[in-house]
Amino acid sequence: MRAQISLITIVTSDVPKMTEFYSDVIGFKTKSKSENYVEFENEGVRFAICSRQILADVTGGHNSFKEDTKRQSFELAFPCESPEDVKKTYDELIAKGAVAVKEPTAMPWGQTTAFFADPEGNIHEIFAD
Repeated sequence: MRAQISLITIVTSDVPKMTEFYSDVIGFKTKSKSENYVEFENEGVRFAICSRQILADVTGGHNSFKEDTKRQSFELAFPCESPEDVKKTYDELIAKGAVAVKEPTAMPWGQTTAFFADPEGNIHEIFAD
């Protein structure tokens, strides 16, 4: 094994709802799609959404795929061109249905960041240097 990530998969109980969010709100284009799995076009690391049931089945019924999560377990960070672009993008994401978490803020380390959530409560970041 190489210490390299080649695929990030969001596990969900509602593949259509999450697919709609990542397509319509975030702007990912679908590369391949089935009832329980969607992979999006993305440079570098592959990005997908998969149903809990499929992953429970392929892991022999592992309990971690049967239980709903109750806390944040990952974050995706999306780059913007400038601090002004962070503000504009944040406003657009919220208008399209993303859940507002924290408005754009100038951080002590020199970035401007903002946070929003998807329909299942996964909090993600947009940022600019």
